[in-house]
Amino acid sequence: MSKAYAFTAFGGPEGQAFLDRPVPVPGPGELLVEVRAAGVNPVDWKVRRGLLGRELPLPHVFGSEVAGVVRGLGPGVAGFEAGAAVFGPTLTGGYARHTLLPAAQSARLPPNVSHVQAAVLPVAAGAAYDALGQLALGEGGTLLILGVGGGVGTVAAQLARRAGLVVLGTVSEAGRAYVEGLGVTPVRHGEGVAGRIRAAAPQGVDGVLDLVGGEDARAAAETLRRPGRLVSTVDPVTAVELDGTFVRRTHTADTLDALAALVAAGELDPRITATYPLEQAGQALAAVETGHVRGKVVLEIGAEDR
Repeated sequence: MSKAYAFTAFGGPEGQAFLDRPVPVPGPGELLVEVRAAGVNPVDWKVRRGLLGRELPLPHVFGSEVAGVVRGLGPGVAGFEAGAAVFGPTLTGGYARHTLLPAAQSARLPPNVSHVQAAVLPVAAGAAYDALGQLALGEGGTLLILGVGGGVGTVAAQLARRAGLVVLGTVSEAGRAYVEGLGVTPVRHGEGVAGRIRAAAPQGVDGVLDLVGGEDARAAAETLRRPGRLVSTVDPVTAVELDGTFVRRTHTADTLDALAALVAAGELDPRITATYPLEQAGQALAAVETGHVRGKVVLEIGAEDR
């Protein structure tokens, strides 16, 4: 049997619990992975609350990204072997001792990238990478990131500055120092944000990466100069209203390889700000659910958990 953390009913955290399940059996094109680290993301609690639909069978194991060691190969898998260190999106949940990954969307860890670092790349970092690709801003352009202090914003800011962009980001007053540490000009979010954006970028901005949605996205769109672009990772309805687009995720191994190579080269820091053991998965998720976490939170799954 294999330990996992799941929710047994849609709603609040009272439906969360540990369970023992059989070790998953890899099907065609799948990897069985012994998990060493799992990313904790806002989407995890949003799924539990039923905000993304309620069609999932219950219980449902939390988590959508991991890094670990291959322990089994499904039919037709090539390019991996037992014992390989890998990371990628999960098929059967990440808050667990074992899970399944799609081999075609998984990548090997470079030798100098840790499981903890790699575990946070498939979801937030991948979304940042894909969104910036959609925005396709040229060097010297100005990018505004709404909600820059979280996992997606932290990576997007670094990738954008590496591409030669000027980066502004909305954040609370408490997050100002964190954002400045990313090389981003902070703009306080909330009522009146459009005026503060204009004060920071009098000529307007060339692109908006929306990680917040709603009224802040509408206000930010007013500061776009033609032919400015808006891409959202959270609010497809508002994005379309504002003549923007929702992020198109690639979910490719090539994207993971590119991100891992940047981490290995010291050119990208996913900014892991807290780690928890698997036994404290509930506390880790609660911290992320507050909406006040900077950077990324990770579950480290040690030998005692496996």
